[in-house]
Amino acid sequence: MYRFFIALIVLSAIFVKKEYRQKFPSTFWRGSVVGIFYALYFIGMFKALESTTVLNTSTLYTLIPFITAILCIFFFKERISKKQLLVYLVAMLGTTIVVFRADINLLLSFSLNYGDAIFLIASVAMSLYSIFLKVLYRKGDKPLVFVFSTLLGGSLAMFLSMQVLNIPLEWHKIEGELFYYVLYLALASTILTLFLYQKSAALLGSKKLMAYLYLSPAIVAVMSYFYKDVSISWSVFVGIVISLFATIILLRERV
Repeated sequence: MYRFFIALIVLSAIFVKKEYRQKFPSTFWRGSVVGIFYALYFIGMFKALESTTVLNTSTLYTLIPFITAILCIFFFKERISKKQLLVYLVAMLGTTIVVFRADINLLLSFSLNYGDAIFLIASVAMSLYSIFLKVLYRKGDKPLVFVFSTLLGGSLAMFLSMQVLNIPLEWHKIEGELFYYVLYLALASTILTLFLYQKSAALLGSKKLMAYLYLSPAIVAVMSYFYKDVSISWSVFVGIVISLFATIILLRERV
């Protein structure tokens, strides 16, 4: 919520422009609906991590594009062909290889628990976020106003959830170097990402937008190689290549 709050303060500068102020009333409720689903993903993720591992959530994260494709059947009447189903399975295989670092022992020790069930619900919320980005988009919307509305709706959802779960804010603990990390999250991983999601959902659709998630573990692995000197085994490299080609195929498919 602190991250969302900083992003809101920074983004509020857009209302210096009259046309943005005029667009806000008609955009607020639609952006808020999207924001609620976006917030539910983070609430579910952090709640899940109290009783599960990052490895488990990273594995379940690979289900989001497929869950989105299933939801697109009901919201947009989009089909999933046998070829697409096969590509989804191959993409999940590639990302799983990267997540488990091609370690068969890690894979064999994988087991689901209560926290994983919570994260699965959070994953559905993330899929619905991308769906409603498309459903609630209107021609003539100002993307930055929509992002502001999304953040405002998400912040309200987070605040209410904290009251229900009796979680104190404790923002005073975010200081020093930690503040700069949160500032990066607020500007790059929140404002910029939401803006790009909004633009992409309108152009690509929900299914193709979420297909890019298959590249996340691969990108982390490559960045770790260059910036943290973490080696990439040939098996993990194969997983990266599989994820890349599967994503390209999904993006080239007709809806």
